[in-house]
Amino acid sequence: MLEQSYSTVSHLSVPMTTTDVEEVHTTGRYTMTSSSSSSSYGAEFYFQSAVVVIGIVGAAANALIIYAMIVSKQHKKQLLIFNQNVFDLCSSLLLIIVFTLKLCNIHLTGVLGYWLCMILLSENILWASITASVINLMSITVERYLKVVHPSWSTKWIRKWVEWSAVAFAWIAGTVYNMTLVLLTSNVVDGVCYSYVFWKSRLAAIVHGIWNFISLNVVVIFVFIFCYGRILAVIRRQARVMAGHSGPGSSSTHTQSHQIQTNVIKTMIIVSAFYVITWVPCNVYFLLVNINANLTLIDIYYYVSLFFAFFYICANPFIYATKFEPVKRILVGLIPCVMPQQ
Repeated sequence: MLEQSYSTVSHLSVPMTTTDVEEVHTTGRYTMTSSSSSSSYGAEFYFQSAVVVIGIVGAAANALIIYAMIVSKQHKKQLLIFNQNVFDLCSSLLLIIVFTLKLCNIHLTGVLGYWLCMILLSENILWASITASVINLMSITVERYLKVVHPSWSTKWIRKWVEWSAVAFAWIAGTVYNMTLVLLTSNVVDGVCYSYVFWKSRLAAIVHGIWNFISLNVVVIFVFIFCYGRILAVIRRQARVMAGHSGPGSSSTHTQSHQIQTNVIKTMIIVSAFYVITWVPCNVYFLLVNINANLTLIDIYYYVSLFFAFFYICANPFIYATKFEPVKRILVGLIPCVMPQQ
């Protein structure tokens, strides 16, 4: 028997009584009270519809990028980057599926209704994919750092099996983390799916929320700043050395290799910076709401912040299309009006 429940935002919670749970409506991972005006239902509908559109655009764009990476053989050379696009494609498809189901407003009953809530309507596998993509993004950052800053060490130790292990870890960690969290804090009440709501105590919800924010935000940002800061310093030093030794007999192969590496790093810096810009405001807002139980969600801030967070999934492939040269060449070749140069 559930004696107390909590309305949750981004793995964190605002305390509510059991009676209050019967008066809330859910938007999935983030639950808001029905004390809001009827306009909140309209805002919810438009938000969910917009997310479905984001999912459709993101799925099409990410599918094109994956195709271009396979044709250009970059899926073998850049395994972790390829896996990042696979995560984005999965997340886009799940946005379509999950939020289309939400728009249908299904009344949940029986075992099927329970598992539909646990797997899809709770956004369980959607957030598993998103969490795994963050882990994979950090793996890419660390890999680039080791290859540029410690090239001799990385040549010796970073093998294909290490990269495949990093890929497997991202998938497993994201899935296990979210699956466990949903099963422990979600349930179906009167035919409605309430996700990340039922906590054993207020303290447990707050502790988890703070840990979640630190591990998936503070640590991520620190890794980005530290690794890419060191990478850029090394690249500048290498550029000065190459400029000092350049001449008629300089190696064009080495220069080309250095340019390719630099382009990959620039692409990933933009992707990482874009992640920070689109996700941090959303996570900070939800953290503040959950730390202070007296604060309540303001619909417009909630929808706008979460919309930009989901927009990251859709916009990512356009960064690869414009900055990742091997992918860019394949995509340009698909445009009928672009004639090959004579």
